[in-house]
Amino acid sequence: MDQLKQIESFVAVAIRGSLSAAARAEGVTPAVIGRRLDALERRLGVRLLLRTTRSVTLTFEGSAFFEDCQRILNDLSNAEAAVSLGSVKASGHLRISAPAGFGRRHVAPLVRAFLDAHPEVNCTLDLSDRLVDLVNEGIDCAIRIGELGDSSLVSVRLAENRRVVVASPDYLGRRGVPTTPAELAGHVCLSLGQQRGWQFRDATGELVTVKVGGRFECNDGAVLHEWALAGHGLAWRSLWEVDGDLRAGRLVSVLDDFAAPSNGIHAVFPQRRNLALRVRLFIDFLRSHYGDPAYWAQK
Repeated sequence: MDQLKQIESFVAVAIRGSLSAAARAEGVTPAVIGRRLDALERRLGVRLLLRTTRSVTLTFEGSAFFEDCQRILNDLSNAEAAVSLGSVKASGHLRISAPAGFGRRHVAPLVRAFLDAHPEVNCTLDLSDRLVDLVNEGIDCAIRIGELGDSSLVSVRLAENRRVVVASPDYLGRRGVPTTPAELAGHVCLSLGQQRGWQFRDATGELVTVKVGGRFECNDGAVLHEWALAGHGLAWRSLWEVDGDLRAGRLVSVLDDFAAPSNGIHAVFPQRRNLALRVRLFIDFLRSHYGDPAYWAQK
């Protein structure tokens, strides 16, 4: 028990950046947190945190240990929740955030189905492409696509996200089919705002970013999708958005031999000792649907 308390306190300090903030969260004094950290470092024989009167920072060893501890505490919470599923009903308010386009198509319908299955749960769904602050905005779970940068959050990979370059048959008939990423310079590329570029693999397998440009630019991916369907140019879109158009022949994918590796669709949530049952069940609900190939085939 002492060892678990030490780890929990270490994670709390690493996330909140101070002993006093971690102490308030755990309902103890900063001195108690300090003693737990001292005992943990003595037991491991390594310095995990650099502490001054003004700040607390992780050492190199502390950063690696922090990631392992987050995973262990999350697994423990999930294990505890799993054994209680037969006797406890999910209830309470669930706050979810998701990107606007993906959320409309692949989160909102599943939220409705989840609430039907759990009548004692109610939900607020925030659809926005901004990067929400889960802790300060009180978000229980956020759906994020791509690489994750915030190590203070716990993530669960729900599905793979593959991106493809697409255009309408009309556009390709008029402008020709690019056969290498370098040929994009001679095409109209529909850019997502100040997008850094489109990613591909080169002949050696290395990941490269190709700057693109054209007459059309918008910060809304749904508009780029519509412009591509209308024949205005090439677009780099996620497969979940354009797969139906590809199967119907409304769009055609190009440069598939140079496609970048898939990235992930993740559920992320703040590190908590006991993850609310409604949150755990909702994440499992998404994972069961997204993990079924038949789900994507019918979209």
